[in-house]
Formats: sequence, C-alpha cells, structure tokens
Amino acid sequence: MKGLGTFETLSFVHGSLARGDVDKKSDIDIVIPTNVSTQMVESSLELSGFEPTSREIVQSTPMHSPKARLTLDLEEKAAITIPLVPLRSLEEQFYAYGGSATRADLQQGLRKKGCTKKLTLVEPNAIGHREWSIIGREAEVSQLLGIKQGIVRERVRVLDRRDAIGRTGIFLTLPVPPNMTFERVLRLESATNPALRRTLKTRNQGS
Repeated sequence: MKGLGTFETLSFVHGSLARGDVDKKSDIDIVIPTNVSTQMVESSLELSGFEPTSREIVQSTPMHSPKARLTLDLEEKAAITIPLVPLRSLEEQFYAYGGSATRADLQQGLRKKGCTKKLTLVEPNAIGHREWSIIGREAEVSQLLGIKQGIVRERVRVLDRRDAIGRTGIFLTLPVPPNMTFERVLRLESATNPALRRTLKTRNQGS
C-alpha cells in the first residue's frame, strides 16, 4: 500500500486481512475504490519496485462495474483492484460488507467487522473474534456494518446459490497486453460487446 504513493490514502485492504481471521490461504486484496488513472497507479508501483505478474480486466456480471486487476506475485495471492468506471452504491458497500481497513488501521493493529464467504459475521475482540451466522439476521448485520440490507440479502442469495450449484465464474475476463492501457482495452472490447457498452454508458451518465 505504501508503494502506491499518492494513491495510498485512497486504498484499503478488503476481506480476511481487514477482519483478522487470516490463514495461510488468505489473499491480500488491495482496493482503490475510486475511478483513477491506471497508468498513474502502475507508475507509482514501478517507482516502488513492484512489477505486476499479470494485468487483466474483470467484470463479475453484466451489471457490475468492470475493474482493472493487477496481480503482484506469481502465486496470485496479492492483487490491486481499480474500478474503470464509477461503482454502484451496492458495489461500494460490498467492501464494507466484507470488512475493509486502511494502511493506518493495519499499522495500529485495528481489525474491522465484516462477513465471510461462509455467511458468517466476524466481530473482532480483545482476545480474537466472535463469529455467527448472518442468515435470518440480515437487518442486524446491516445495522452493525452501516450498510443497506440489500447488499446483505444479495450476498446471502448469491452465496447460497453458489453452495447449491457451485461456482459459475465471472462474466468477463480480459488479459491486458504490456503495451496497452486498461482503458484502451476496455474501449476496444466495448465496441463489440453490447452488454459491456450498455454498462459503460449507464455508469458514465451517473445512473
């Protein structure tokens, strides 16, 4: 996060690292939640000695905002995500749902409440954390995390469905060549992808 330079204060880690319920399989997911120049972010990383091992555009569903993803290691355990268009409100609240922490939070040893993929809420305390199922307690969870009930209900629905039929993959994954920017690859893809074109138009109109 320090290697992001001027973007450091905008960034946060998301998921188990923020909550503190980490294990050997945990990823380091760094997010810059605002639409910024990916070239500037990459320049900051390069100046700090980081060289991404992969560059790709990912989009979970046709309704979600496409995002740049910079993987920082060969094991694909550490990555930076940057939205390429403004996020929807529910997408912004997704990060609060899973728990998010700034670099300052991490330096101070602070852990944040958030929900896991197992549909449990992790509440850090002085000796570890308390964990309980969020199913049937969506209103309570939304109040504790300061987010809308809609995002909690959506995650319960999506993850319940994943348990029933398995992971279904994501809508779009585009490798970004070394000599091209994320923004240019996104424009080229939108020229032949009607669903992506509609999403870009909606986001850019501020809807």
